[in-house]
Amino acid sequence: MIRTALFCLPFAALLLATSASAGDLQIDLQGIRTHTGTVRLALVDSAAGWDGKGAPVQGQTLVPVADAAHVVFRNLPAGDYAVLVTHDENDNGKLDTNVVGIPVEGYGFSNNPQVQRKPTFDEARVHVPANGASITIALR
Repeated sequence: MIRTALFCLPFAALLLATSASAGDLQIDLQGIRTHTGTVRLALVDSAAGWDGKGAPVQGQTLVPVADAAHVVFRNLPAGDYAVLVTHDENDNGKLDTNVVGIPVEGYGFSNNPQVQRKPTFDEARVHVPANGASITIALR
């Protein structure tokens, strides 16, 4: 009996270490203006990814049915991430802007930085520990 317990201990520790090394990032989206189109979220883990020079770590889309939504990025290694949200309200495949380049469709960023431009990765960065994190993003 003692041998069996000692034999199983390393495997139990391995299972615990594996499950503890990845967390979820839960996101509450607020301020969805219309219930049309598609909301897209991109999760990146670097400034290069933020600037479009690398693929997102994960992405999700949803059809808005309310003024708020809940999205979860699952099984993320502990680290720093940033989230970019766009609401393509007319489903034309792009974030529409006015003549001076200001978006006329909903958008938002992790950390909700109050800047008059696209924030930097550092301004939008959130830390996701191994046990996960929860944030709110307010669409503009």
